[in-house]
Amino acid sequence: MFNHIFQPVQLRHRTLKNRVVFGAHTTNMAKDGLPWEQHIAYYRERALGGAAMIVVEPMPVHAAAVLTQGNFRHSSDEVIPHFRRLVEASKVEGAVMIQQLYHVGAHGDSDLSWHPHWSPSGGPSYHDSDGSHAMSEAEIEATIDGFVQAARRCQAAGFDGVEVWAAYHGMLDQFWTPFSNQRDDRWGGSLDNRTRMSREVLHRIRKMCGEDFIVGLAISDQPDIPAHLSREALAEIIALHDREGAMDYVTVGSGSYFDFYKLLPTFLYPEKLTADLAAELKSVVGQALITSESHVRTPENADQVIGSGAADLVSIVRGQIADPHLVAKAQAGRAEDIRGCLSCNQMCWGRRYRDYWISCLINPSAGREWEWGGDRFTPAEVAKSVLVVGGGPAGLEAARVAAERGHKVTLAEAGPDLGGQFRLAGLQPRRGQITDLIGWYGRQLDRLGVTVRYNTYLDAEEVAAFDADAVVVATGSQPAGTGFQKALPQVAELAGFAAGGVVSPEEVLRREVRCGGRVIVFDEGGNWKGGGTAWWLAEAGHKVVLVTPAPMVGFELQRSAADHPLRKALAALGVEVMTEAAIAGWQPGAAEVVNLLTGAVASVAADTLVMACVNRAEAGVWQGLEGHGIATHLIGDAAAPRTAAMAIHEGRRIGLEL
Repeated sequence: MFNHIFQPVQLRHRTLKNRVVFGAHTTNMAKDGLPWEQHIAYYRERALGGAAMIVVEPMPVHAAAVLTQGNFRHSSDEVIPHFRRLVEASKVEGAVMIQQLYHVGAHGDSDLSWHPHWSPSGGPSYHDSDGSHAMSEAEIEATIDGFVQAARRCQAAGFDGVEVWAAYHGMLDQFWTPFSNQRDDRWGGSLDNRTRMSREVLHRIRKMCGEDFIVGLAISDQPDIPAHLSREALAEIIALHDREGAMDYVTVGSGSYFDFYKLLPTFLYPEKLTADLAAELKSVVGQALITSESHVRTPENADQVIGSGAADLVSIVRGQIADPHLVAKAQAGRAEDIRGCLSCNQMCWGRRYRDYWISCLINPSAGREWEWGGDRFTPAEVAKSVLVVGGGPAGLEAARVAAERGHKVTLAEAGPDLGGQFRLAGLQPRRGQITDLIGWYGRQLDRLGVTVRYNTYLDAEEVAAFDADAVVVATGSQPAGTGFQKALPQVAELAGFAAGGVVSPEEVLRREVRCGGRVIVFDEGGNWKGGGTAWWLAEAGHKVVLVTPAPMVGFELQRSAADHPLRKALAALGVEVMTEAAIAGWQPGAAEVVNLLTGAVASVAADTLVMACVNRAEAGVWQGLEGHGIATHLIGDAAAPRTAAMAIHEGRRIGLEL
């Protein structure tokens, strides 16, 4: 099926067994600046899954480059034996091992580095509100040596090479870019001067580490930011480095600190984002291989990029976080068994944004491989009869994992479809990957012999009569049905709620109600429940006013880098926005909207009011089973309404414990 990605390719002294790379990304897992079992198991799982080359997360090369609590130690040989364990574990599984080396330049984080940001000309940080220090020649030389010494440590640890980071408008990119490099010495001005630092770094690494050591370079594409380098300028820079034989490959990512949203593009962006620039670079290099990275989500994407000649390699990062065995499954002709990434960013970048170690919404074993055994399952000591009540994300994952471990599983779903409220989220604009995932669950349950009973509502007595060895209650949650808002805690029920015309996002997306031409969406959570429903309604032709108690639309979506693209989509559809506001009252035809800053109340005309508020757990079955002596487990929203990530996590956990 895939004619291109499974062709081997030579990269300096190593032969890559296929064209798929697991590219660099900060897992934020380090303890005291060192990799440990969590790292080893995380990377080994992707090596087991078939990745030909793994680029381990970036190593800061200087004190000024520290950016997260989970960064590795810089400038210390103490890292060598710890990395040697990591490298050896993945090399045994056939992966070529590279480590990325980076310096963020002006865009540092003083709260973590306790060091002034260094940059070519003292420009501002786009990471925080700080400025930076214009580097002296001695500091430039110290930074170059930092890269070289870091590469030396990598070689001593057994890495096959390093990838030097010149992406996202980091340090080396800042020297390349006239906006940020306004120097008039030998490090600024002409192209030769602006690229002097990166060329010195690459050549000195080659001199230090020798010919049998891979040296890569990472760059990024940002054509719609005037201050950033154009594609033509980047091609000229890469061609110059290539003529000198400075690097063996170039990885092409997207976004920068100027536009953070494209660094890890969500489903709101097109796939294969960097194929165009990769193709342009491929046309100007004579030696270096070109890797296309950024939203190459699937083996189909990857094969198309390679087959078109746009690149020599592809980097699939989030796709292999979601399914670490993506490559092996594709090569075995089992592409339909690949658990496809949702491009949601909720637990990878979303957790990293909050300075936690990363995971994955649909693969909660990501980051837990060392304790959960990765994406592989140990058979249960005793096969049990398991009844799962509820076919939302928690129930689906519990049923799947229990069946993978050899239990005889029956899943009872009250409705005609699998997925619960998660399926409704997949009906919102651009979120069809959720629907694809639910289809994947259906195929897996069928493959595993799970009995699925649709339109089967079970009460506690019926569950007890089923006589299962274990019962998993995953009955989800329901709207509160009162119009209660956290912003107005003294009001138990929205004034006018009983008059009609007040509905939930669930009712809207299930098409159980017909909304009028004018709709107010009250978005309490600042997430997709409210924002995505407003988008859905606006696309359907309704005149929408979005009201939120937050200071901005999509407040909760900042952690997944989806807030700004959502606001752009809503603005393009003419959605009116009222921030820091709540609904003080309702009568058919208008809502009273209170400004939470001033207390002023305005009447806003509307035919329908959609209240996207916190749900209430639907735990009646679980409560009714108390005293029956049945091993019962309560998971997902039925335990407490939260995100799909928490539901799938609990489904995985209980499936492993049964």
